[in-house]
Amino acid sequence: MSLIDELPKIVAEGKKEVERILERLSSPNKLTLQTNELVLPSKDKSGLFRGQVPVFKPTARENLGDPQLELAGIPHHSDQQSFSIDLGSEWVNRLVYGDNLLVMQALLAGDPATGLPSMRGKIDLIYIDPPFDSKADYRTKVTLPGTTIEQKPTVIEQAAYSDTWKDGTVSYLQMMYPRLALMRELLSDKGSIYVHIDWHVGHYVKVMMDEIFGKGNFRDEITWRKLSAAKSQSNFFSNVKDSILFYSKANIVYFKGQYTQSTEDEKNYPYIEENTGRRYGSFDFTQKGQGQEKKFGELVIPPPSGKHWIWGQDKIDEGLARGLIIFTKNGLPRVKRYLDEKKGNYLGDLWSEESIWEYDETSPLSANSSERLSYDTQKPEGLLRRIIDASCPEGNLVADFFSGSGTTGAVAEKLGRRWVMSDIGKPAIMITRKRLIDQNAKPFFYQSIGDYQKEAFTSSRLFRRIGDLAQVVLSLYGAIPFPDEDNPNRNLGHLKGTSTLVMVDSPSKLTGYATLKRAQELREGFLGGWGKVIVLGWNFVFDIAAQIQALNDDKLEVLVIPPDLLDKLKTKAGYEKLLKTGAVRFSSLQYLSIKPPKSRSYSSDIDELTVELDNYVLLSPDALPLDEENKIKLQEIMEKDPLALIEYWSLDPDYDGETFRSKWQDYRENTANDSDRYHVVTETKLMAPKVRGKRKICVKAVDVFGFESVVIQEVG
Repeated sequence: MSLIDELPKIVAEGKKEVERILERLSSPNKLTLQTNELVLPSKDKSGLFRGQVPVFKPTARENLGDPQLELAGIPHHSDQQSFSIDLGSEWVNRLVYGDNLLVMQALLAGDPATGLPSMRGKIDLIYIDPPFDSKADYRTKVTLPGTTIEQKPTVIEQAAYSDTWKDGTVSYLQMMYPRLALMRELLSDKGSIYVHIDWHVGHYVKVMMDEIFGKGNFRDEITWRKLSAAKSQSNFFSNVKDSILFYSKANIVYFKGQYTQSTEDEKNYPYIEENTGRRYGSFDFTQKGQGQEKKFGELVIPPPSGKHWIWGQDKIDEGLARGLIIFTKNGLPRVKRYLDEKKGNYLGDLWSEESIWEYDETSPLSANSSERLSYDTQKPEGLLRRIIDASCPEGNLVADFFSGSGTTGAVAEKLGRRWVMSDIGKPAIMITRKRLIDQNAKPFFYQSIGDYQKEAFTSSRLFRRIGDLAQVVLSLYGAIPFPDEDNPNRNLGHLKGTSTLVMVDSPSKLTGYATLKRAQELREGFLGGWGKVIVLGWNFVFDIAAQIQALNDDKLEVLVIPPDLLDKLKTKAGYEKLLKTGAVRFSSLQYLSIKPPKSRSYSSDIDELTVELDNYVLLSPDALPLDEENKIKLQEIMEKDPLALIEYWSLDPDYDGETFRSKWQDYRENTANDSDRYHVVTETKLMAPKVRGKRKICVKAVDVFGFESVVIQEVG
């Protein structure tokens, strides 16, 4: 069946899905965003104190101003930001990890408990660059000291990619329709959306957008020349362009015209302004046509015969005040114009590096570009600067739900716009967080979906229901499933001959505190009670280790299901082979350890804290999405240099037990403190106001695979 025949079905199914989503927004079980980290950018730098971190008052209002530093007599960087956040009332930018369909549901629903209003009709500009190459290799390369490791996507990423392309373009369009429809719900009445697409699916996406946004709201199709033509091509023309579909939500839309770079010759601007160094020229202040005399300060000057002054009296007064009117030796006024304010021609819809004005190049990023982040689909900042400047007023909100390397948010930050970004890829999130810290961004939330409650998990054709998959996992672990009448979710079993209960969590959820408490309840009450409970999980909340530590329950064990298990279960033969060989390894969680923190009095009201990493134990390589060759490489690093696996670590010196406020950060490739691109620093010193009693310090580390570990320790 052709795609033309399939499109009406795709649209009809998409509409039904959107209706169900919108109906659920008001239900008690609506999706929410879980805050993993409030990032207060302050990367580690060399100097008297590691990072020279500001002193923070442990209050609900985060004060980031320099005066506290000055009062404490602590050296600080001149570029330290000076502003504050009221977490209860002010917008805080957001970077969200997770499926964007769920992220948008959470934004539409809002969450008053965390200060997030419903974002319906609140976003002024959406730019997305969705994946459009079904043959893409989603492996990620991780460079470690002396070696490079390739990893496959995580379970959630694998499910997303396979869902997107399982039936080719049909699956892709089925993925896109409900997402585009939810984006329309999020757009403000004067909002715009730009969809970056290529020739494989662009024409089909345009037909869908005509349906969702209205054909009358199609504003333009921008052609972005991304490459120069190939020198030789055997049997077809070289593809050098992408398309960017530009739609508005309604007839009235915010738009600021853009201009090409001026080609004005410097000889017309021969003068250099002494106090600014700006180049300027002196131009005629008259036009043809009879006019009246005007006042130029104390002077009243008539125009030459047959001419009139180009400005009215009010503008003349303003021009004199701003120094934009100069006088010849004969006392005649001339207008002063600067070369750097000269605009070129009005920009059309064919964009190339020759058609820019005030922006960085919009051609592909070269290998030695200062912007380059080694992210395959990264777009140049100049491209996003043009779009944001054209379609979002300063101070308003920009969103990108396929954020990749984070260019949209990075540019929005520089242009004084607010932003929200999301991506389903952990590598993308990790790169973006480092990028924003590196550019000293305003504080932002790093969040994830609180609970992935998908109706079905379809990564394998063998499983219609999540319960079917849970039964397989139980069998592979060696547990005997309970009968369905006692086990309606089909996710419980027991180890033969023992009093051990086994619970399998859903692959479309993040295993966290609620799951662990449920496991404890089942251990105590299910079928008369059990001596021990084991939880098998796929994906975990960021602070799962700290939660397990807080429960302090030696009769509760948490194990990781191998992320590549679903790949091995694609066929019935694969499943039977695994059952026969038993070649499935369930591993314990990774954990970070630190040396006992030290605290010494720096002044009457300030303490100097010393925090040092001790060791990092990663879950077994068998539980990672790696082939055998890469597992061997990883095992060698784990044995020789385990802290080399730390990608990022951050500190909250006054952890309140609820929100992790990241007030100091270091990460690989941060060379502001040393020249080692492949190791973080392992020790830091920072200042904090004295507290009564013991201080609770929270350390969070993220490894090169995106796994997060948290350590909480008290210091007197």
